[in-house]
Amino acid sequence: MLGIAFSSTSLKYTGLTSAEASTVVSMGLFGYIPGALLLGYLGDKVGRKPMLMVTALLTAVGSLGNALSVNYPMFVLFRFITGMGIGGDLILVPTYIVEMVPAKNRAKYFNLVYIAGWAGLGLGPFMASYIDVANPAIGWRIIFMLGATLAFITLAIRGHASETVRMLALQGKVQEAERVVSEMEKKAMEKTGMKRLPEPVPLQFEERKVDPFYVFKNPKYRIRVILIMLAVFFFYFGEYPYLTEFLLWTGSVSSLSSSANQVTLLYGDAGVATFLGAIVLRYVVEKVRRSILVTFSYFVGMVLGVAIAVIGATSANLDLMAAGFVLANLIGVGWSNQLNYLNGTENVPTYARGTAFAFIDGFAHLGAAISTAIILSLISTVGAIPIWIGFQIPMVILGLSLIIILPNTIGKSLEEINEAKTGL
Repeated sequence: MLGIAFSSTSLKYTGLTSAEASTVVSMGLFGYIPGALLLGYLGDKVGRKPMLMVTALLTAVGSLGNALSVNYPMFVLFRFITGMGIGGDLILVPTYIVEMVPAKNRAKYFNLVYIAGWAGLGLGPFMASYIDVANPAIGWRIIFMLGATLAFITLAIRGHASETVRMLALQGKVQEAERVVSEMEKKAMEKTGMKRLPEPVPLQFEERKVDPFYVFKNPKYRIRVILIMLAVFFFYFGEYPYLTEFLLWTGSVSSLSSSANQVTLLYGDAGVATFLGAIVLRYVVEKVRRSILVTFSYFVGMVLGVAIAVIGATSANLDLMAAGFVLANLIGVGWSNQLNYLNGTENVPTYARGTAFAFIDGFAHLGAAISTAIILSLISTVGAIPIWIGFQIPMVILGLSLIIILPNTIGKSLEEINEAKTGL
């Protein structure tokens, strides 16, 4: 939705120049880093649920502030606040999910949540593009207000959630953890018709009170975390310019000067493909290793998808450009994000899951902040095709390294993947 709000259709009504809009986008991404690191760490120390309440509040306040912004400093400040909220959310939501679902179908449960989320990501630009074109003068304000409204609704919903079972156990709240588990087991038996549940498989591993940053003292975790971080860094390096500045760039393509509204609508319509991509992934996510799937999505979705979109734009072939949009959203955006988050949360121990994933996603967003700040100037000096495509290639190289390093996590409990096999 941010990309639509700052499209060539409505940018002049925001009072920002293209350079200032690019900086606002980057400041939001810079906000991800302290938001992820601070709130992810506190999620390990205090709990998942209270920090999820904080992230929703920050996102709501930041979006509301942007809707009411009247000058460049206000845009920068409130986008940074929004970025902190989103950065924390991107850490704590995946952490919460993987800790609360069965190992047997963990990726499918995870994917189900992303289908809902990607419905928002698909419907967001779809609705925003029509709002923007219908009334460019105030459409961008309505777009930000819509984001604030949804964040306040999320805040209310999260007030009714329970803390994760694993976090309750780590905090010594065994009775409360038993109560939550009993409720889950009861509902599972009611839905499946089972008279008794399968016997648990006990795992032997050492557990002691340590700070979440202790995870970096274990060389196996350290290698996993750094490689996943680099892979996500270069994914964001290529993805975020496409999500937030592609429409800004097309505004400078002379052959598209008479088709600005049509390009905006095509870009918005293609957002629906993200939702469809999440549904398609559901049928393969528990059959193929995550690292293989994510590398495939990097190459097919981001490298090929963005390449087709850019070639279509530079040749004023709107059909080809739209095909690139669909491929990039269907496989690139629709698959890669959730697979990145699965890799980042499945391969670290419970006591440090928030902190380790915060390190991964927080520092990885530097890739997004850097690329969105420099891509337009590089395009003007080097050229669109080599820069747009070149920004996508490094993620594929790092994806190949993940295939070598990361274990197969399909059907395995988080403790089997980590504590029982790799240690504290």
